[in-house]
Amino acid sequence: MEDVLLFSPGMFPVRAERPIQPVFTSLLFLAIISIAMSKQQFQTEVSQLLHLIVHSLYSHSEIFLREIISNSSDALDKLRYLTLVDEKYKVLAGSGIDAPRIDLELDEEKKTLTVSDTGIGMNEEDLVSHLGTIARSGTKNFLAQLSGDARKDSHLIGQFGVGFYSVFMVADKVEVISRKAGEDKTWKWTSDGKADFDIEEISGEAARKSAGTTVIVHFNKDGEQYASSWRLEGIVKKYSNHIAFPIFLTYDKSEWNAEKKESTKTRVTEQVNAASAMWQRLKSELKDEDYKEFYKAITGDSEDPLFWFHTRAEGTLEYTTLFYIPAKAPLDLYQAEYKGGVKLYVRRVFIMDDSRELLPQYLRFVRGIIDSEDLPLNVSREILQQNKILTSIKTASVKKILSELKNIAENDPEKYAKFIAEYNRPLKEGLFGDFANRETLLDLIRVKSTKVEGLTSLAAAKSRMQSDQKALYYITGGPESMLRKSPLLEIYKKKEIEVLILDDDIDEIVFSSVPTYGDIELKAVNKSTTGDDLKNESTPQKTEELKPLLEKIKATLGDAVKEVRASSRLADSPSVIVSDEDEPSARMRHMMRAMGQKEMPEAIPTLEINPDHEIIKKLLADPSNAKVEDAAWLLFDQALLLEGVPLKDPATFVQRLNRVLNQAI
Repeated sequence: MEDVLLFSPGMFPVRAERPIQPVFTSLLFLAIISIAMSKQQFQTEVSQLLHLIVHSLYSHSEIFLREIISNSSDALDKLRYLTLVDEKYKVLAGSGIDAPRIDLELDEEKKTLTVSDTGIGMNEEDLVSHLGTIARSGTKNFLAQLSGDARKDSHLIGQFGVGFYSVFMVADKVEVISRKAGEDKTWKWTSDGKADFDIEEISGEAARKSAGTTVIVHFNKDGEQYASSWRLEGIVKKYSNHIAFPIFLTYDKSEWNAEKKESTKTRVTEQVNAASAMWQRLKSELKDEDYKEFYKAITGDSEDPLFWFHTRAEGTLEYTTLFYIPAKAPLDLYQAEYKGGVKLYVRRVFIMDDSRELLPQYLRFVRGIIDSEDLPLNVSREILQQNKILTSIKTASVKKILSELKNIAENDPEKYAKFIAEYNRPLKEGLFGDFANRETLLDLIRVKSTKVEGLTSLAAAKSRMQSDQKALYYITGGPESMLRKSPLLEIYKKKEIEVLILDDDIDEIVFSSVPTYGDIELKAVNKSTTGDDLKNESTPQKTEELKPLLEKIKATLGDAVKEVRASSRLADSPSVIVSDEDEPSARMRHMMRAMGQKEMPEAIPTLEINPDHEIIKKLLADPSNAKVEDAAWLLFDQALLLEGVPLKDPATFVQRLNRVLNQAI
């Protein structure tokens, strides 16, 4: 038995086993098969991506070099890490791999740029995997997010990890020659960026002598503007100055020869980046532009960050952190497979950039660097989850980020409002799980209110409390327009008591776990016990007067309600439903069932009726009247509808409503 390659249109080769059959007798046919074996189709999504990138981002095409250098830097980081922790690669140090560096070589006559690195390199499988397909599930989102505005769209490239393909904005042909560390074979990948690519093994002078990757860019007409040394150097300094490895540019340098009175060209190689760990420099040495350029280099974002926090800790633990808040929320912020934005270094050695253990989930929008002097170099994701050093760094980092945000909220409300517009909801998520920082988070979030336009802080709402007010009240359970018209707010409006409007779909879950803000209780107005705050001296008397009607309505509704009682929270509406303190509201139960929680136990609401409403007074005049049964169900059903809960039996509701209308006309 022998492995043979099977092909089908638009697919990559797959291996199967079958008996050898001497079918091929024509040399020409063998040659055709040989050519076909090296030519492979791009994954469908890659073809879409290439088309959109080339046609949407052409006016911002300089990012192609940023992306190639970023890939080279990642390859160097990976190899450096492996030579420190992996025995297979340790033995290669000084033999088979070269000193870490990135080289740019410009040929102005041929209009080509060669970018080489001494990183981990790729074999045939890697080339197909990395350059022929896109594995990340966010690719379709990338395609959908392209707007046609080159400047806005260009920052998406880095976020979605598809930056290599930006080279086809400036090239009509790209060659990638690579040799993987620890392997002897060199592979060459070639494509014009349209439908397919070729892969072949190369040897002799064309092969790489050591591990690494070489990218040869053949500039097209639009890309010829980059066949210029000063242009390339400017792009490197703009986007890649803080890459931790040296970047060298080889080009023909023109110099004026005074004796010959002519310009001569000399082939020179010069380092064109700072090649230092920017975050390790003193803050006093850095300018705002340094921070902004570094942010763009590590994120691929084209916009400046909102703000950043640079900290160096010395003492029991030594570490440096540099955190950025992006001006716009990452596109995968609310996806289960979001990509972490903080890179972990140990003594300037890159370890990983996609761990979710570096910061809590609610701070997943933060970008930046953690560089520890104390963590082991061979730290793994499993070790990270239990490592006491990282736990201490994480705890201190969270407190630092939140305290800086609080400082900005107090001293620059306008800038903080921009932050809240993007990240208010993630902060609310933190209330549910980060108990240690809950009070700070409560200070940071912003909410809507019945008293002020726009958003307000809880501290401001607390300062507006009436002298005899017992708690800060809030309402949840639907969109803002519905909540503002809820019967539950009637008595609060009448008494001029502020109620917070919490209309995010996570608010009910989050705030049900937050009993207080400082020394003030937080109470939901749709909970049964909250009504006790509004009772007055006449409440017991009204309850006693309503007793016959309450009993009749309860008997009619049966198990549909837990209790029927007189309400102290209604002013204009005849009825409302409320739930017990530890139960989700009727609307929340409906939402959770819609999300698949079918086994959720049925919670039975309490029906409250308004003793001062004309309908209730008329029903009270003759509780034995047959009309009371229809009225009882209508009072209950309309309360459900106002809560945003669909009726179980709309047909019966309509029949009952028609009967009452017929009697009234």
